[in-house]
Amino acid sequence: MSVNKSRHAARKIRRARVRRKVRGSPERPRLCVFKSARHIYAQVIDDVNMVTLSAASTTGKSYSAGEEGGKVGNAKIIGEMIAQQLLNKGIKSVVFDRNGFLYHGRIKALAEAARGKGLEF
Repeated sequence: MSVNKSRHAARKIRRARVRRKVRGSPERPRLCVFKSARHIYAQVIDDVNMVTLSAASTTGKSYSAGEEGGKVGNAKIIGEMIAQQLLNKGIKSVVFDRNGFLYHGRIKALAEAARGKGLEF
């Protein structure tokens, strides 16, 4: 088994463990984060109605690159963007789903930027 397959399998196990406990509701939706090698994606999901309420990513049209700080800087921008979208919709509290990724680096930067804009986890 190669390193990538075992790393991917370990993330799937962590993801399943987190998802057993984390559920989004209309009052408190789930903020799900995914990161690839180059990009970061965040979407807010209402698991009861199975609807995506909002989404932001570094590949989206509303994202404008140019900030210093590389990937972590981009994660901060996405965290601020998703928080602003939710606050505009009147949603102030979410459940954070790190999607099996460790709470470190880009995931942590996105979460702290969203909290900094006024979103409650």
